[in-house]
Amino acid sequence: MSDIEAERQKLNIDPKSVEIEIRGEKLRIETGELAKQADGSAVVTYGDTVILATAVAEKREREDLDFFPLTIDYQEKAYAAGKIPGGFFKREGKPSEKEILVSRLIDRPVRPLFPDGFASETQGIVSVLSFGEENVSDVLGIIGMSTALMISDIPFNGPVSAVRVGILDGELIYLPNLDEAERLDLNFVVAGTDEAVVMVEGGANEVSEDKVLEAIEFAHKEIKRINELQRKLRDLCGKPKRSVKEVEIDESLKTEVYNFVIDKMKEAIKIPTKLKRQEALDLILEEAIEHFCTEEEDRSRTIAGIFHDIEKELVRGMILNEGIRVDGRKPDEIRPIYCKVGFLPRVHGSGLFVRGETQALVAVTLGSSEDEQKIDALEGESFKSFMLHYNFPPFSVGEVKRLGSPGRREIGHGALAERALKPLIPPKEKFPYTIRVVSDILESNGSSSMATVCGASLALMDAGVPLEAPVAGVAMGLIVEGDKAVILSDIMGLEDHLGDMDFKVTGTRRGVTAFQMDVKIAGITTDIMKKALEQARQGRLYILDRMNEVMPLPRKNLSPHAPRVFTMQIKPEKIRDVIGVGGKVIRSIIDQTGVKIDISDTGVINIISNDEASANKAKEIIEGIVREIEVGQIYMGKVKRIVDFGAFVEVAPGTEGLLHISQISDKRINKVSDVLKVGDEVLVKVIEIDDLGRLKLSRKEAMRSSESQKHRG
Repeated sequence: MSDIEAERQKLNIDPKSVEIEIRGEKLRIETGELAKQADGSAVVTYGDTVILATAVAEKREREDLDFFPLTIDYQEKAYAAGKIPGGFFKREGKPSEKEILVSRLIDRPVRPLFPDGFASETQGIVSVLSFGEENVSDVLGIIGMSTALMISDIPFNGPVSAVRVGILDGELIYLPNLDEAERLDLNFVVAGTDEAVVMVEGGANEVSEDKVLEAIEFAHKEIKRINELQRKLRDLCGKPKRSVKEVEIDESLKTEVYNFVIDKMKEAIKIPTKLKRQEALDLILEEAIEHFCTEEEDRSRTIAGIFHDIEKELVRGMILNEGIRVDGRKPDEIRPIYCKVGFLPRVHGSGLFVRGETQALVAVTLGSSEDEQKIDALEGESFKSFMLHYNFPPFSVGEVKRLGSPGRREIGHGALAERALKPLIPPKEKFPYTIRVVSDILESNGSSSMATVCGASLALMDAGVPLEAPVAGVAMGLIVEGDKAVILSDIMGLEDHLGDMDFKVTGTRRGVTAFQMDVKIAGITTDIMKKALEQARQGRLYILDRMNEVMPLPRKNLSPHAPRVFTMQIKPEKIRDVIGVGGKVIRSIIDQTGVKIDISDTGVINIISNDEASANKAKEIIEGIVREIEVGQIYMGKVKRIVDFGAFVEVAPGTEGLLHISQISDKRINKVSDVLKVGDEVLVKVIEIDDLGRLKLSRKEAMRSSESQKHRG
């Protein structure tokens, strides 16, 4: 035995690993070497990408909570991509938007698989240790977290695995890399158990519903292989699971509470408006607690749990047995819609979208490339010219809370809406603006993210952004009991809470642009998903019709308060002339005209101004700078400086030449200042351009040429 092997045994380092091949690359999961004090840890490697997933649960259970205390965090280390963090402190700071979004992505398929009754505070952390071009750290995070839980003693009904699936040149592929990701028509992360897909998240370029379904089924085949890999590792080194206390229900109390509340609850759940319905239900619950609690025994939590189960049973029973929802709608019926545009006088574009008791107020602001968001990520530095920000103030649901920075929910909903609209945003060549969309939710009862998509589409068209097509979104739900299944269109918050699926689809008339699905039950058949997609398509078309009545096409003109962008093209080699040494020339143009100027490496110049005259002046100056100066041509120049041996004359903005004292006049001149002074405008002829590009000018040659032309005339 080697010394290294002996030391490993002393340290109880006993690595175990399993692997399979996907797209010609090994996917390897290993444990036993890193983070051994965690309840479970797993290192997942694919290509050059390596993540570490750890899971820890407190040994004692929390009895004071009515929810499962799970926290999942995904964190990217700058060293993983060979980088040093920017900023003053040179270390990782608060989570980036990507880290928050991936944390949510890992949480959603994992959370439903913890057993009822398990109440220990649990934390999962996924750390990116090495970041390659494979673009897989998020799906490896889901695989790693599930594996860490599987081999730990933490109760977990896994495994669950994930793959990213894309459509590239019409073909479905697994795990597209960073280069391929730029060219995909569909880009989904799909997570699932062996029995069913439990989560889908991604965007598409107006892809048909049939293609969406095909991609999900394609992904599920590979998911099953990865699940089997996790089970193999569990069989090698998995720990015995902790016991979970069964939730004991007092059947006699349950019957008594049921009899006490059932008649009143049947009436209350039919109240169509959210706040009045909830107020009535809260009152019934208070009466039940007061009736069944005594000074000796506080059974309020138990009663609240029974009350919730009765409410769930009634709401689901109405839908399954009567085909009626709590607000009186049929399963495929969309709530009343109201749209309004152009009502905020100073903003560049505004839209209000109301669907039932959900309101999204959306504003659009147009800016220049200076307003782009710089993204410094492991993938590299990039700039973002289309941004959508979502806000969910507490008054939107009648609550009182402290206002703070956006939470995970706000960032997640905003990212979904942004993804839905991005495929329809015109390219910079067609619309050279930075676009910021802000959605403020003023009222919420069911899918404010989908209302944001609709309101943003209206606001963008109101701002004059030439969208290729309007976009709408709808949230779908599902109620399943035995062999009965009812698909719900445009679900309310109560139906989301008590239902079996939350399924959001956005798109145009041509196809799907974004998709998000979370399933709360063991399985959904392909047939159900196909029906849900078709019902969502019909709902989307209905919403687009309502939007079309208010805003059929983007406005042809921008708001008078929006900046104007005037575009011109120059030769790339002339860029340095426009910028000047140390930016002297371009600063001078900006000072003279008051405009903003953006110059690309390809020679495209965007002049941004609210005043067309100022923009035209700047354009004229730039045209003068880049104008080709030719020998033999006559120019009207301006004297900029006088020296003993002549004068420097500007023949074009930023371009000066020497008018030697001998070339000022046919007559002898003792001093240049006797004839010229700074600011004089004089005709000069270019008589030479030397190898360094310096101009030699002649006033007397220009005068002779002018006289000659007069005589010929």
